[in-house]
This record gives sequence, structure tokens and C-alpha cells, in this order.
Amino acid sequence: MGRSRYLRAVHPGPSGGLDPEAPEALLECLTGVSEQIGRPAVLIAMDDLSAIAVSRVAPMLTDRFRIPHQPDDLPARVADKAELSRLCARWDVPHPETVIPASGSEAAEAAWRLGLPVIAKWSRPWLLPSGTGLRSTTLLHAAAEARRLYERSDEAGSRLLLQRFLPAGPDTDWFFHGAFARGGRPLITGSGRKEMSWPVRTGLTAVGRWLPDPAVEEAGLRLAERLGYQGILDLDFRRDEQGVFRLVDFNPRPGAQFRLFTDAGGLDVVQAMYLDLTGQRVPEPSGGPGRVFVAENYALLAAVRGRSLPRRPPAPPSGAGAAAAPARRGRERGQVEAAWFAADDPMPFLAMLAAFLGRGAFKGLRVLRGVPAQGRRTARAVVRAPHQRGRQLPPPAAAGAPGGSAGSAASAGSGTRSAPPEAPAEPDELVTR
Repeated sequence: MGRSRYLRAVHPGPSGGLDPEAPEALLECLTGVSEQIGRPAVLIAMDDLSAIAVSRVAPMLTDRFRIPHQPDDLPARVADKAELSRLCARWDVPHPETVIPASGSEAAEAAWRLGLPVIAKWSRPWLLPSGTGLRSTTLLHAAAEARRLYERSDEAGSRLLLQRFLPAGPDTDWFFHGAFARGGRPLITGSGRKEMSWPVRTGLTAVGRWLPDPAVEEAGLRLAERLGYQGILDLDFRRDEQGVFRLVDFNPRPGAQFRLFTDAGGLDVVQAMYLDLTGQRVPEPSGGPGRVFVAENYALLAAVRGRSLPRRPPAPPSGAGAAAAPARRGRERGQVEAAWFAADDPMPFLAMLAAFLGRGAFKGLRVLRGVPAQGRRTARAVVRAPHQRGRQLPPPAAAGAPGGSAGSAASAGSGTRSAPPEAPAEPDELVTR
């Protein structure tokens, strides 16, 4: 952030840190920042903790900042996993089957009924104390684990939820971003697919594509309208085995990949919110679907540890997801929004290095496991045999490679060549900054 050419000044936050349950320190800090600026400024929270705290002090800052109007502690309500489950049930928004147990035995019984493995979440993850080892989301493989985790509810500070596990796979993780004026009126919105993530299958978006999907967009617009939501939101969906998109998370702030949803004129959710809060006209969005967002270092990590980016989208399932097929098949090619994370955060680079070293070590172990019991001497004899006997033999990979089949060995020895790999699609245009 400190090196960004769009940044003019940095104001430090509260000295004791941010506590949404005691936001007085934030109020004092923001009052001081306002006096330094000297005129009303737009205030947009960039994480859940800040969104909750800012909404609680917003009534005391109306003369100093332009803040989206979110009454009744709305950010805390939608970020609360238990409250979100109730809202989805009330407004018929698909959501993973969720149980809020009232005892350890109920937690164990619910884990069996939902089917193991099961997802365990703390209702208000921002209340989790540091240094306890408690995580906001945990995958449980035994009913006893659910019982033990429930017994730590007092320590966690909020209720435990158990949700049916929705397995990850190609074309399962989607998101919806939007900026809304008062009353839930959309300014700019978009749905997209997470094509690569870090950590693999569970983490943030490493590669995402803007793809219109009617089911995802309808759910996001319905929630914003029913809540009367003003501000920016980021919703996460996962498609289940029947093709139904189920809402798994509601973030009352911009998502990390919000720049994916930038129209042909450069309008994104943050700029749209700024224009609306300052009384300026927000232009109608034009173009944008087909854009690709790439966080280069995380994308490289995901490619090393997981699967490479698919060259074509998988076939949509029958049922609810099939309605989006024409839009996905007919998508226009778009630009690539590249984002290399700040150099003052060394962890992605260290993780990348560890991933490369680990990949090489695991590959070496796999090769060694494929060598016969006599060791490398036998492997060398197989290589020399064709020259000694004057005839072609199957290459050592076909004879001794792990997991090889008889058909693959015969193909290798016949001298026929396999078809060349499919040529990659024409690369998208790269947006440089």
C-alpha cells in the first residue's frame, strides 16, 4: 500500500488495535483523521472487522465522513453465520444444511446426521481469541471432534454451527460482488467463478473469471433488496451435486478480487460507491464479462500444488445450473487484471519457494518408488538392453513407472506416437499498471 501511486497519505489506526465490541478507540481515531483531512471524506471499510466497527460509530461521524447507511448493526448480522442461516431460510436463498447444537451430545448427533466429514464454524469469528488454536472454520471427520469443539464455545465467544460439507471441484466455487445505493438499488454487480485458489480448493481467489450466472446474480440481488443494503458486498457460493448454488459466506465489504468487476469505462464497485456517496451520477456499466483476475504469486502456488487452469469450462450439470450454460458458452474474451501482492508481505514468496522445493522432493520420491528392488543397477541394464540386442524394447517408463497399465506399455513399445497436446487458447490481453 505504501508504494501505491494512488495513495496520498496513510493514517495509523487505533493504538490498541481494532475491537468492534468496544469501538470508542476507533471513533477517537477517525475523529482525529477527519480533523487532519479538513473536509468530509468517503469512508469504506475493507475487511469484516472494520465494517462491523465502522457501522457502530457511523452515527457519530455523519458530519465528518460519507459512510454507507447500514442501520441495526447490519454488517455484524450478515457476518454472523447463525444469523445468515436464518436470513437465507426466511428469504428462500439456498444455503448448506445447518445445525446449531445446544449441547455436546447434540453436536455429535448432528455431525452423524449431516454426514461426515462436516464443516464446523463459529458464529462470530471476529470474537475468537488469539493463541487458542481455534479456527473460524474446521473440517471435522468424527462425531467426537464435534463434541469436543462444542465444549470450547465459552472460549470461542460465540455459538458453534455444523454445516453439511459441499465438496470442491471444477466449476463449484462462485462469487457475487456488488455496490448498492440506498434501498438495495444496484449500481454495479457481477458474478464470477473461482478457477484457482490458494490454499488449493479452500482459500482466496488466485484466478477468477467474470461470468454472468442468473442463479448467482438473482440470489445476490434478492438479498441486497430484502436487507435494504447500502454499500459494497462480496458473497461466496458453492454449487452442490445437484447443481444448486448455495450461499456459504456474506462479506459486508469489497472482496479481494473486486477489480475483476471493472467495466469498459474503468468503473468498479469502489468507484461506484464513491460516486454515489458524493452525490455524483454513477454511469451505467458497459461491458466487462470475460475479464480475468490473476494474483500472480498465489496463482503460481496454486498451479504448483493443484491443477493447472482449465482451457475450457466443464460441461454444466443438468438442473438449476443448466440455465447459465448459454451465458458461459457465449462469453466474450476479456482483459486480465493482474495483481502482484505487496513485497512487504513475504509469506506468499516463502510459501512459493517451499512449494517448489516440496514439489521437487515429492517427485523424486515417486521416481525412487518406481525403481525395482535391485536398485539403479537394474534400471541401467534396461536402458542398455536395446543397444546390446539390436532391437527396440519398451522404454523404462512404461516397464517400471508406477500406475502404468498394460495398454500404455504396449503403446510405448509399438513405436506409435501419441497425439500432441491441444494448443492453448490465444492469451488474453494483460492490463499493466
